[in-house]
Amino acid sequence: MNLELICRDTIELVEKVGIFIRNERNSFNIDDIETKGKHNFVTHVDKGSEQQLVEGLSKLVPEAGFITEEGTSSETKEKFNWVIDPLDGTTNFIHGAPPYSISVALMEENSVILGVILDVASHECFYSYRGTKVYMNGNPVRLSGVKIVADSLIATGFPYSNYGRLEPFMKTLDYFFHFSHGVRRLGSAAVDLAWVACGRYDAFYEYNLNPWDVAAGAFLVKQAGGHVADFKGGDDFLFGKEIIAANSNIFNEFQKVVGDIMNK
Repeated sequence: MNLELICRDTIELVEKVGIFIRNERNSFNIDDIETKGKHNFVTHVDKGSEQQLVEGLSKLVPEAGFITEEGTSSETKEKFNWVIDPLDGTTNFIHGAPPYSISVALMEENSVILGVILDVASHECFYSYRGTKVYMNGNPVRLSGVKIVADSLIATGFPYSNYGRLEPFMKTLDYFFHFSHGVRRLGSAAVDLAWVACGRYDAFYEYNLNPWDVAAGAFLVKQAGGHVADFKGGDDFLFGKEIIAANSNIFNEFQKVVGDIMNK
């Protein structure tokens, strides 16, 4: 399998779908929203984007199955599977507030081997595949060199439907408000993770995420030399609905703070 060629073709496809999303944003009507659950929205743009991605990716790796957010294809395969979020940050998109992104990852069995994230509004495309560096628009990127949490800029996502862990989550915010350079919330976990991989953020954490939210971004952080885990420090971050990611210098300190508070 030529991952370099597949990555190039995946980027080309994702950028084409990004044009579709930008064009739809120009004429989008808020009345077109559908509701999947409390504060969980979907539009014809999510569905159209996913359909185009599934059709295109099916040609790139015909033997691969799919794990998709909107259910365009739910046929998983034993060896290879694409993990797709066709529009990460739908609420942002609805209101015309960037970022909103496309996230695509290719898994071989239980491991991600390729990841592409396009920040649609900014035209920034982050990508990597097994055995290579992380790039943004053709230029290599790297993690930050921050050495302690106190000097870090932290990213997170606010819960929008599952409030069962809201109390400890608020305690983590209180901690980082006092003992870091600040906390940011963009509204797209894929972009948050890409920004950790390129050093704009030093760490990220969130709960109640799905594999399509984090598969590509977590891969990029790891490819850049960072660490990714669940709140306990284990490796159940893809399907376990909780994730932390950070540069290698602060990971242990960051994981202990988040883990100690969130797992009480």
